[in-house]
Amino acid sequence: MMNVTRKQERLLRRALSEWEQDGTLSNEEHLRLAGTLKRVTLDWQRLSRYAFWTALACVIIAVGSLFADSEMMARIIEFFAFSSLARIGLPAMLAVVFYLWGFSRQRRETQWHYSIEAILFLGVLFTAIALWQLGERLDNGSGHIAPLFLAGCAVYGLVGFFGRSGLVWLFFLLSLGNWFGAKTGYMSGWGAYWLGMNYPVRFIFFGGALLALCWVLRAMLQQRNLYTTSKAMGLTYLFVALWIMSIFGNYDIDSWYGMTREALLPWALLFAVAAVVCIYISLKTDDGMLRGFGLTFLAINLYTRYFEYFWDGMNKVIFFLILAGSLAVIGRYAEKIWHTAERRAKSD
Repeated sequence: MMNVTRKQERLLRRALSEWEQDGTLSNEEHLRLAGTLKRVTLDWQRLSRYAFWTALACVIIAVGSLFADSEMMARIIEFFAFSSLARIGLPAMLAVVFYLWGFSRQRRETQWHYSIEAILFLGVLFTAIALWQLGERLDNGSGHIAPLFLAGCAVYGLVGFFGRSGLVWLFFLLSLGNWFGAKTGYMSGWGAYWLGMNYPVRFIFFGGALLALCWVLRAMLQQRNLYTTSKAMGLTYLFVALWIMSIFGNYDIDSWYGMTREALLPWALLFAVAAVVCIYISLKTDDGMLRGFGLTFLAINLYTRYFEYFWDGMNKVIFFLILAGSLAVIGRYAEKIWHTAERRAKSD
């Protein structure tokens, strides 16, 4: 018997019916396979995931509330005022405890996936606190914080890789992006440009490089269950940077105020081309993630351009009618291709 959710059961029964109609399955095989499906009344796996996510969100809110409580923070600072090393060592020790606890549970009880992720996340949280306190201890006014992010990358990368934890790996990629931004900012003297690039342009290359590495190391990342997280973060860095570029271009704030909309149009077109290419690749490879990113950021691009060019000058009804008509034409074209492919498959 195969335990499936209501949605999975509906999809599988529809597929079995279509296979029977096409002659791929006989009626007896259809009935035999359909009889192996057992609908579960509640998706306990999803409930477990949502419960742990909510618990982690509550922990984050609790920590944020702690820092917002000036009286409580004053007491904590007073308690640890005798030693700055204690303010670093205690959270570091707690982080190590949580990491060891998570790895221990992973070896003994591999089925408790979400609880292990939650334990490792607490290690991430205390690692961040320890690095923050270390930065306070070593601060000399230079603003060179990149080494702290690099230290976080080392810790999160090792834990995420060997622990096969997508959540910890996510923080590794976030720390890596923060390190890149802080390092290039420090090297440029915290100016607007580094090697002629402002921050969004830098992160276009950063996101592209991350996606390229993700593809090159695909087999290894898939083996460690880290490929999906890596690809999603690479796409996020790339498309968010392209979106910001479509608004500001490769200009600093002072120069941007004097720019015309036409000067920024090439960046908007580049953003649109990237989204369309992403959608095209997704249709060729049936990649749901690429399709989602492409469609989402294409819509963001259209809405951004609308507010830039047509919010004051064009009637809203006309704008959305034009948009609806263009999308309908694309949809009709896609529908023709779909039916043509379907007829060819049946004739084959």
